[in-house]
Amino acid sequence: MKKKILTAAALLISLVGLTACQKQSSGESITAVGSSALQPLVEAAGEQYSNDHLGKFINVQGGGSGTGLSQIQAGAVDIGNSDVHAEEQNGVDAKKLVDHRVAVVGITPVVNKKVGVTNLSFAQLKAIFTGQVTNWQQLGGADLPIVLVNRAAGSGTRVTFEKWVLQGSQAKQAQEQDSTGMVRQIVAATPGAISYLAFSYVDKSIAAVKINHVAPTDENVLTNKWKIWSYEHMYTKGKPTGLTKDFIAYVLSPKIQEKVLPRLGYISISQMKVERDVSGHVTRRS
Repeated sequence: MKKKILTAAALLISLVGLTACQKQSSGESITAVGSSALQPLVEAAGEQYSNDHLGKFINVQGGGSGTGLSQIQAGAVDIGNSDVHAEEQNGVDAKKLVDHRVAVVGITPVVNKKVGVTNLSFAQLKAIFTGQVTNWQQLGGADLPIVLVNRAAGSGTRVTFEKWVLQGSQAKQAQEQDSTGMVRQIVAATPGAISYLAFSYVDKSIAAVKINHVAPTDENVLTNKWKIWSYEHMYTKGKPTGLTKDFIAYVLSPKIQEKVLPRLGYISISQMKVERDVSGHVTRRS
């Protein structure tokens, strides 16, 4: 009798599990791929969207802005997340894509806490990342060799940082990392290390650096006083429809823009006091 009861219970559990799997497999889903700087926002919005809309799922993956743009152009995903305009990415036909700007993110240089430098000029940053300066002592810091940590080629964060810091100069060859989280981990653990991160990834394990005595804050991004920032784009191949259209509208809704963005370290585009085009030209918003 006991064996029969256990068998019946096991069968019931199997049937419940099978029903749950069938429900999930019958649900509607889309996939968003690309920018790691935008990934935390899309993941949070996707989870909240799925909770609000049962049976609908948002699959989110990183890989960098280059991956997001190439994948959406190929039609392999539903949304391509990017920190850069499609026009800035080689091999991408921006005319075939539709840009949905969902947020703004600031990007800051970050250093290991033992470096002993809290402020740098743009010229000094350029000298560091082009290899002209190799020890922090040359910049008034500790006697430590400078260890460069770059994001991988195709990273929108890297493109934005190098656009405003290097201004066309060639970066010194250095270790590269696909993952923003790994960059933070390496900088935190390596004396002398320097890299750059979206504001949303900065924590107490590392030190953000001022540039020309301007602090990397949301308030300074709003007026372009802090110049290293980018729009966060969700690209679609043509006009979005169905679940893709609904999810992008959800990301742009007050529920996400007013509550989730600030909590995760992003800035709503509606708060920006300036606008910047693909060439970098800045105008004040009316």
